[in-house]
Amino acid sequence: MTPLARLRDWFAARGWTPLPFQRQAWRHYLAGESGLIHTPTGSGKTLAAFGGPLLEALAEPPVPTGRKRNPPRPLRVLWITPLRALASDTTRALTDTALALGLPWTVAQRTGDASARDKRLARGGKLDVLVTTPESLSLLLSYPDTAPMFAALRCIVVDEWHELMGSKRGVQTQLALARLRRWSPQVRPWGLSATLGNLDDARRALLPPGVPPQVLSAARPRPMTLETLLPPDIVRFPWSGHLGLSQLAGVMARVMAVRTTLLFTNTRAHAELWHQALAAVWPEDAGTLALHHGSLDPAVRQQAEAGLREATLRCVVATSSLDLGVDFPSVDQVIQIGSPKGVARLLQRAGRARHRPGETGHVLCVSTHALELAEYAATRTAIADGAVEVRHPPRLPLDVLAQHCVTIALGGGFVAEALFDEVRTTGAFAALDAATWQRVLDFVVRGGDALEHYPEYRRVVRDDDGVYRVHDRTVALRHRLAIGTIASDGNVAVKFLRGGGLGAVEEAFVGRLRPGDRFRFAGRLLELVRLQDMTAYVRLVKQGDGVVPRWMGGRMPLSTRLAGQVCATLANDRTSPEMRALQPLLDVQARLSRMPSPDLLLVETVRRRDGQHVFVFPFAGRRTHEGLAALLAWRLGRRAPNTFAMSANDLGFMLSPQRPLALDADTLRDLLTPDGLLDDLTQGANLGELARRQFRGIARVAGLLPPSLPGRAPRSLRQLQASSGLLFDVLAQHDPGHLLLALARREALEDDLQVAGIEEALRRLQVQAIAVEQPESLTPLAFPLWADGMRGHLSTEDWQVRVRRAAEQLERRHGR
Repeated sequence: MTPLARLRDWFAARGWTPLPFQRQAWRHYLAGESGLIHTPTGSGKTLAAFGGPLLEALAEPPVPTGRKRNPPRPLRVLWITPLRALASDTTRALTDTALALGLPWTVAQRTGDASARDKRLARGGKLDVLVTTPESLSLLLSYPDTAPMFAALRCIVVDEWHELMGSKRGVQTQLALARLRRWSPQVRPWGLSATLGNLDDARRALLPPGVPPQVLSAARPRPMTLETLLPPDIVRFPWSGHLGLSQLAGVMARVMAVRTTLLFTNTRAHAELWHQALAAVWPEDAGTLALHHGSLDPAVRQQAEAGLREATLRCVVATSSLDLGVDFPSVDQVIQIGSPKGVARLLQRAGRARHRPGETGHVLCVSTHALELAEYAATRTAIADGAVEVRHPPRLPLDVLAQHCVTIALGGGFVAEALFDEVRTTGAFAALDAATWQRVLDFVVRGGDALEHYPEYRRVVRDDDGVYRVHDRTVALRHRLAIGTIASDGNVAVKFLRGGGLGAVEEAFVGRLRPGDRFRFAGRLLELVRLQDMTAYVRLVKQGDGVVPRWMGGRMPLSTRLAGQVCATLANDRTSPEMRALQPLLDVQARLSRMPSPDLLLVETVRRRDGQHVFVFPFAGRRTHEGLAALLAWRLGRRAPNTFAMSANDLGFMLSPQRPLALDADTLRDLLTPDGLLDDLTQGANLGELARRQFRGIARVAGLLPPSLPGRAPRSLRQLQASSGLLFDVLAQHDPGHLLLALARREALEDDLQVAGIEEALRRLQVQAIAVEQPESLTPLAFPLWADGMRGHLSTEDWQVRVRRAAEQLERRHGR
């Protein structure tokens, strides 16, 4: 029987038939080609990528078995995934497939969650397939004995490439792939992706220049339906802070109606709160309800994943820790709490339900406030139109390159000219010039002009043979502990006094607690016993209440593409279930002011007892609005001295001037011009402070803020902030041209201020009509911005009381 016939028989035994794109991928792989597979979630990408190596192995003569047990053998397949949960799931799936086809392959994972056995196998050259993450792969590259293991590598699969390519983790992956191509020139890289709006960019970032690319897509996208759990009564003047718990009864009914549900929230704090709420009314065994997010201990997460695989759980409350590629066929239903904030994200999450080829994806959306209904309707339209967000690969992130240089210097050393040529084969560093490369080398060798007298910054040494190496064992240990580009926020481990660990919370949260205080974490009510050596020791409490940790980065912005679709939906959609339910709120908006539209910029000025408030609604996403608010405030203040308070959300922004303003459409059009954008934004948004904030993450990636060594008390978040601030000041004063300072300023403009998005919004505003309305009171669109602006002036309790009172007054005034 031919290899292809054996593979087809295996498919048939499971009731499947190989799809055309899968057969194409196998043919291209066997022909020695590389490519990108872009098909919907649940359509069979894993087997499309793995089938080629399987067929190749089945066609080879069996390896004779000698007396020597488990002789070292070259690695055949390297599988890179962005998530540890996905790594575990993939390892299991690849193992089962290979064994079912009679291939006695050893498949193991090398991630932060990997067992000691798997780590030993990964280092010992006794694997056929290795599943890993970008961070763990870079760690492997830092050891001199790694090269022989990859010398005969045949296939590299980068799973969920769309998730990696838009971040520094994607750049880290590109650099690692360049090294592997040098060791194994015959290797064939393949990328897998489900939701991408810019395939050409994805292909160029993944595959080396000169490689004939194959981009394979399924003929038809997987059908996906979006349903909204409509609230029984629309909250007329919604404000941020709600969690959607008013719909708990409806969610419970839907959860109990199926066998297994994945309930997604956008933040870890919301996941903890929803798990707590469900647990309070859970009618079955408590063990059938679980929690999963990235701050939980690996054992806790693995227990939830096992329950999903074995279909012993009824519901798992999760964050993005489970929304990528994890195959749990038992999941019948996905529920999304709150706005998805992006089309691609919702498609990914919806694909977790009925994750079987040929099945239709489905997601049930639960709003946390009324205006999110418009976001659901807009998302449905965007999905139908195939409007998926693009991911822009970073260009020239020199902090990642510096880290990679130290990694390769540890892994046996490098010759500068050869490594320069190697890194230029990546999409991220194709434009790297010789002068910038020399500055990177100077940085890793001596830290630059201002830091050369400090031994801890002299990490790499150029030996007499011209090879750059690391000789200091402390440098080696610290570098390996710090490999990666994921920002950390001063985590504190949470452990029982007697027993295992539960995970980690941020130091800023634990620092506010005193012994005896209670908090909820990992689905449990805990009491802090003591805080020692960056570990919070706790005991379990059976009754009572407690606060829930908050993690940084919890405010997820709406994508620009989806924000624009929301504007069109508010203007034109009156037939979808969501917009029909929202109609009473829209009637109030139209009566008090008017409705925005893609052709009209709506501006509202409202005078209240607390002063004047100017509301502008460009519908460009929160991050762009923050930059627009700073820009407009600067330009207004330059015309006439003034002081402004500001707030922004995904629909618009608010300026509250200390001295009242008189605004008309012509004045606003002059102020909202793209001319002089960069200079005005630099001054109005305090670029220096933004660059200082960006510098901390850059310094950690580049190795200027190494972690504490094992056995020593870790430095606190406050100490890290102080260290990064001191370094920033020293470099700014004594080495103002330092490559990391320039990178911090560039990232502040591109990431914090979203200059490209602001410029695009300003150009669009120049051709829109501008309507300046003066409603008698806050409108439904303006109220959330005003409420968020009040947050900064009051304590949390007073803010909520005052906002609730204002909402009730407005509701009574407008017929509620």
